[in-house]
Amino acid sequence: MATPPGEIIVEGDVERVTFESAESAFRVVKIAVEGRADKVTVVGSFAPVAVGARVRVRGVLVNDKRHGEQLRAESVTELAPATLAGIEKYLGSGMIKGVGEAYAKRIVQAFGLDTLRVLDETPERLHEVAGLGARRIESVVDAWRDQRAIRDVMVFLQAHGASPSLAARIFKRYGARSVGIVSSDPYRLSLDVWGVGFKTADKIAASLGIARDSPERMQAGVLQCMQTVTESGHVFVVEDELVVHAATLLGFEAETLDVTERLVDAVERLVAGHHVVVETDDGVRRVFMRAIHAAEVRLAERLTELAARETTALAGADHAVGAFEARAGVELAPEQRDAVARAARSRVLVITGGPGVGKTTIVRAVLSVFDGAGLSVALAAPTGRAAKRMTEATGREAMTLHRLLEFDPKSGQFKRGRGSPVPVAAIVVDEASMIDLPMADSLLSAVDDDARLVLVGDVDQLPSVGPGAVLRDLIASGAIPCVRLTQIFRQAKESLIVTNAHRINVGEPPISADAGDTNADFFVIDRRDPELARKTIVELVTSRIPKRFGLHAVNDIQVLTPMHRGAAGTIALNEALQAALNPTGQSVTRGDRTLRVGDKVMQLKNDYEKNVWNGDVGIVTRIDPEQEVLFVGYDAKHDGQNGTVRYEREVSYDGATLDELMLAYACSVHKSQGSEYPAVVIPFLTAHFVMLTKNLLYTAVTRGKRLVVLVADPRAVSLALAQDRNDERRTRLALRLSPGRAAHRSS
Repeated sequence: MATPPGEIIVEGDVERVTFESAESAFRVVKIAVEGRADKVTVVGSFAPVAVGARVRVRGVLVNDKRHGEQLRAESVTELAPATLAGIEKYLGSGMIKGVGEAYAKRIVQAFGLDTLRVLDETPERLHEVAGLGARRIESVVDAWRDQRAIRDVMVFLQAHGASPSLAARIFKRYGARSVGIVSSDPYRLSLDVWGVGFKTADKIAASLGIARDSPERMQAGVLQCMQTVTESGHVFVVEDELVVHAATLLGFEAETLDVTERLVDAVERLVAGHHVVVETDDGVRRVFMRAIHAAEVRLAERLTELAARETTALAGADHAVGAFEARAGVELAPEQRDAVARAARSRVLVITGGPGVGKTTIVRAVLSVFDGAGLSVALAAPTGRAAKRMTEATGREAMTLHRLLEFDPKSGQFKRGRGSPVPVAAIVVDEASMIDLPMADSLLSAVDDDARLVLVGDVDQLPSVGPGAVLRDLIASGAIPCVRLTQIFRQAKESLIVTNAHRINVGEPPISADAGDTNADFFVIDRRDPELARKTIVELVTSRIPKRFGLHAVNDIQVLTPMHRGAAGTIALNEALQAALNPTGQSVTRGDRTLRVGDKVMQLKNDYEKNVWNGDVGIVTRIDPEQEVLFVGYDAKHDGQNGTVRYEREVSYDGATLDELMLAYACSVHKSQGSEYPAVVIPFLTAHFVMLTKNLLYTAVTRGKRLVVLVADPRAVSLALAQDRNDERRTRLALRLSPGRAAHRSS
């Protein structure tokens, strides 16, 4: 096969492995090529190679500004070392545990050029080598087998369309079982391996010869649609709709009776295989992922059980409230007193309300009542950011729900549960609107039978990122005691942020302060063209807001946008803001993204080993470009006296883990849940049509603490105020909790 223009092929012996990442398969090696005085630096993602190995490299020569000439590899094929010296160096490179230079020399002396064949085919012959004991021989054989397995897996996966970095992720997930799993069920990749979509798995399946209309592919398409439904927040999908979506995903453009029958059969096979559950009610078949269905049923049963348990009202509640009012210098309003009184006599209580209605004050008052009754209390929130805010508001330590339930990253499970509840008498959880169905199930399972649970949150915000609408359903069911706070207090009424949040919530457009009002906290700027809106946002963040309000462009101002794509989406805004705020400096490039020292970045998935969570925001503190390692500082501590900044934790990223980061000068409104920022700038345009809802605008506005600037098309605001999609999320929790709920059948 001819070499494409610009590519070259070289062969040589590996002299040195400068850097390698097991996670991403990114490596830097130097090879000696006959006829060249200088070693060739090979960079790229490929299977591991050992010093002494002979390799054939196909790639493109480039001149790196920092490191000079490099061969960027498209493929690296390992060849057998051609000489005795090469074999000896290869074995003694440290790739095989238990074999150093001395033992490598002995092995090569015993078997000569047949050494590698002996290790592959007749490793028992190692007993012929003087000085190799049985234990060392066993260790050598196991290590050699592991090395060959890694290489064989990488070669197999790349032969079937997987990139080297994807192959590395697959191997990390399945290990030596990778070839068997991918060969028998390539569609597992889209469900098991982060970053692998159905199209990638389907491409590998086609390469393996799986037919387009095979039952396996049909089932995989249905499962992928179910996964998409779950990721969209729904708990179930109606079967008729599921069949249509699956047919489209699988490329069956014209819906035929044959395709429909095959997909319905696929659903039945998935039911029989315990992957999905079907509930039939009034002739409508609703399809659930099995784990999600089990979580919803279990949560409803547990809530019903706890709410029904007899509860004695806590003694001394009135005295504790009076003492709190005297200590805090406040007087609780009647509805606030009612909320505290109900917390004193309820097993489970929901407290909801918008900004300015005193939810934080109530939490502090409830804590005083619990303290007065001698109850041990735990405070928690869904995210680290929300827990930090709860700590600041109450003066008491709050933790994430993961920490409260003692998440074990090795097992992927919580240590706290029904058999080992959280050892406290009361749990108070803030930002409860962010709790999804699986987390609510885990939390309620870990509440002691005799403990109390208080859930505090704003039900009018966007629902959880994960599946379910737990807070909404608890309130709607009527089965769980609930207090809805409505009175806005005088100080809060002075804030246009609070006023406009409540106006938006009832379907009224926000009002803007006068441009010259230096004490105002809410402004609306009329912009209808997305390109002009983006230009205005860059001016606001980089110049106008910092100059007028004394806020830091990176640390204090957050742009929140409804969508990722488009001229005013996160991608375009981040590129524009990076170019304006941090255009040069040490950087690392990953695909079409460049990250620089000083950039604001966001973590995109939970990483329990690194203790960073989806939505965490940090600053790139330093980069090692040669090894493509980037360091991010989280939880900044600012020293006001000398202006220095230190970070409570610094996390390293390399290779594939760089995909877990995105620029965060701008982020989606969904990603901002649970956070507060000194200032937010919000583009809200008709180009965002599919995302324009009242609760999205409400959520965005309530993220601002000192300043909100809405860069908006009035038509887009009107569209959003007419759309209230809270009830669109499909769940059955409220029905399961409601007394006399309709009977249903599951299969």
